[in-house]
Amino acid sequence: MANADSEVCNPLADYFLGMEDYPEAIRRHREVIRQHPDNALAHYHLGFAYGMLGDHEAELAQYRDAIDLGLSDWALFLNLGLLYLENHSLRAATDVLRLATLLGPDKPETHFNLALAYERRGMLGQAQQEVLLSLQLDPAQPDALNTLGVIYAEQGQYERARQEWSDLVRLRPAYQPARDNLVILDQAQRSQVKTSFSHPR
Repeated sequence: MANADSEVCNPLADYFLGMEDYPEAIRRHREVIRQHPDNALAHYHLGFAYGMLGDHEAELAQYRDAIDLGLSDWALFLNLGLLYLENHSLRAATDVLRLATLLGPDKPETHFNLALAYERRGMLGQAQQEVLLSLQLDPAQPDALNTLGVIYAEQGQYERARQEWSDLVRLRPAYQPARDNLVILDQAQRSQVKTSFSHPR
């Protein structure tokens, strides 16, 4: 998940969130909401804490409450989009990640995750555009570089894919997905069988 919003809904509750003491952060944020049920930021932060403990149903409910109360924050929509990606709700992920890119156009992670949603839906042109925007904002993202190679391979541009992964292996020798994809690409070209490539997540 992306980091919780930098604004403060309650100093003590957000202290425990920042310290990654999620059970205590949940308890404190629930108390804030009991006293101030219209505090949209508290709902968002509570949802984030639930998500970090793996309670994604409660996470989703709190994010929806935050949105219903009018919170319009790029990180909220990014985290909601990540949750939908994990649940394979690709159309919903695409919709909220588009909002994340509009609210945080200078955040490389919004464009990267929108690229993942597009790629998983087979919308490869849009995926390529978003991952290139992400890399323009932050050129040193191994996951984005690897994903660009995946998109090229899925478009049938195998030599461009090979170049991306080979460059990435030179830059990051320990980055395993790119190494795996070079092996998969070699096997696919030898057998001429359509295959799936390795993602970092």
